[in-house]
Amino acid sequence: MDVVVTGRHCEITDAFRGHCAEKLEKLEKHDHRIIRVHVEVECEPNPRQHDKSIHVELTAFSKGPVVRAEAAADHQMGALDLALDKMASQMRRAADRRRVHRGRRAPVSVGQALADVVPDLTDPADDGAADDTQDRSVGPIDVTGDGPLVVREKTHPATPMTLDQAMYEMELVGHDFYLFVDKESERPAVVYRRRGYDYGVISLDLES
Repeated sequence: MDVVVTGRHCEITDAFRGHCAEKLEKLEKHDHRIIRVHVEVECEPNPRQHDKSIHVELTAFSKGPVVRAEAAADHQMGALDLALDKMASQMRRAADRRRVHRGRRAPVSVGQALADVVPDLTDPADDGAADDTQDRSVGPIDVTGDGPLVVREKTHPATPMTLDQAMYEMELVGHDFYLFVDKESERPAVVYRRRGYDYGVISLDLES
């Protein structure tokens, strides 16, 4: 397994590179298919962020899905250990989930997931008075007043996959949801974590 360490706004010593290689070897017991792990260390120059001034992001490349984890601390060793613990935990959860029989832990339907959700469309502060806020453009959308800001936008290539594969990759990246294109229905869908090994899935019907 190759370990590549890069730094942004900070110096990476040979001692830290060796420490990374030694620590990351432990990941192979969770996934023996790992080929390379990229360690990116970024230093925050803002003194107000001293307790989280070092940010470490780990990206593991293997014959399977890419695995990512990140953490921040006040020194490089601490941030690396935290990120490594997160990545190991994600790999364990993904492996445990694959051992669960599909028939015993099927995702809930959209109706079940949203059964108890009652949207409140009324605004108690709305007394009918005229609103003098102005419209403005933020990124590709128009917002009114102090509306939402587009702070980060990403576009990822989409390869159709099964629901089981989407849940597996969601565990590996450590997110609570995963957007994908369903291989069977060819529709955009989102799988999300509920409790324990319970999952929900929401899909879009483009024809409707």
